[in-house]
Amino acid sequence: MANDTADAPPPVGLKANAIGFVDALVIGLNSTSPAYSLAAVIGPIVALVGIYAPGVMVASFVPMLLIASAFYYLNKVDQDCGTTFSWVTRAMGPWAGWLGGWAIAMTGVLVVGSLADVAVSFALLAFGLDSWADNDFVRQSLAVLLILVMTAVCVVGTEVSAKVQNVLILAQVACLIAFVVVALYRVYAGTNSFDSIDPAFKWLNPFGAGGASLTGALLLGVFIYWGWESAVNLTEEVENSATAPGKAGVWSTVVLLVTYLSVGFAVVAYAGTTFLAENADEEEFVFALLATEVMGGWDWVVLLAVSTSALASTQTTIIPASRTALSMARRHALPEHFAHIHPRFRTPDVSTWWVAGIAIAWYLIVNQISTNALFDSLTALSLLIAFYYALTGVACAVYYRRHLTESVRYFVLIGLGPLVGAGLLAWLLVESVSDMADPENSYSGVSWFGLGPPLVIGIGIALIGVVLMVVRRLMSPVFWSERPGVADADLVHGKES
Repeated sequence: MANDTADAPPPVGLKANAIGFVDALVIGLNSTSPAYSLAAVIGPIVALVGIYAPGVMVASFVPMLLIASAFYYLNKVDQDCGTTFSWVTRAMGPWAGWLGGWAIAMTGVLVVGSLADVAVSFALLAFGLDSWADNDFVRQSLAVLLILVMTAVCVVGTEVSAKVQNVLILAQVACLIAFVVVALYRVYAGTNSFDSIDPAFKWLNPFGAGGASLTGALLLGVFIYWGWESAVNLTEEVENSATAPGKAGVWSTVVLLVTYLSVGFAVVAYAGTTFLAENADEEEFVFALLATEVMGGWDWVVLLAVSTSALASTQTTIIPASRTALSMARRHALPEHFAHIHPRFRTPDVSTWWVAGIAIAWYLIVNQISTNALFDSLTALSLLIAFYYALTGVACAVYYRRHLTESVRYFVLIGLGPLVGAGLLAWLLVESVSDMADPENSYSGVSWFGLGPPLVIGIGIALIGVVLMVVRRLMSPVFWSERPGVADADLVHGKES
């Protein structure tokens, strides 16, 4: 028996030190899909607040930065790829932790299909294949194929994923810079056909429009920053795992702010508020409308920017969901087969393929209802995002509660800041529920059980999560025996082992 134990192969874990800080930063940036996200919300935000759209982007950045601080300090004490699931369990107990993990996993399921659809659509438009983009069967088939390819890349290895992401971010940034430079040049040269507006610093005032319109715009603004925490989900695979992933998450939000402000100023200045407001319903295709106007025969540059943005995010959005499922399975919060790690590639192959499979099924089924139903499912994302971000902020303050008065730095960065961020997101969550309750505010414009489709989808996902949690509790109570704890002095003062 002793010899059997000695000869047993070591347990297979995720590949440590597979990537560095820069790779994690790039993955965090690409997870937000900057060009796609900005294209999707710039019109609706301008319709609500006009020229003050850049200011809304600044205001939306604040809760993201505060929650990023919580991610940084919680990652220092617990380098677990399950992030919110593991941290909330540690600070607040298994029930809250399970729900946080469920929310993260379901965000990937809801959005991956849509991202692949956008990547395919804009690639086809960039290559002049407009008829293919308009053909539902062709577009959806290519989107499913793309999801399968990007999932395979995730399984083959984190290093390969990072290399692909580095190429995609360079292509995306180059395209966006070209667009910004040309657009602003034409504004000041007076060579465009729109009612352009000279940029002004007052556009940075988020309260310029005031009133209820600001609330609606902030709801949209939070969406464009979502995804940066993918860098932290790779914590077990990043060099200097106690600090580098958290720093990558924080810096991702800062880089995103600069990117969004640059493109936001350029778009509002070039197109003017009237055009953007009138075409708000076009969502991400507003960039397709502006591409030819701004770039002329080089319009493919803008289309390629959105395509590569969505393509990159198709891959990186799978990472948080699959790593969270892995972490939950390791703790017996999900069936153990989700914890399987590929012996050669050292990646969570089973959970990764499961996330992709469910995402494909969701994408195809919802598309059979209508394209608007797919957009409604994306709107429901804001509920899940606000929930698990806010939960993480609260968990940070709760876990470090005995040390908040040791210094002003601790009080602000691990107490007050995360709580303020959580409070802002909780407020936006309540506002989202109120807004989504009205069917008229949905893309479909129809009533499901007397409510808007996005709210019904959000409630449905929450109820399914609660049911599965209770079932899992009855089948395997091991995880639910865990008890919340509190940070000790060594961990707080950076002496973690």
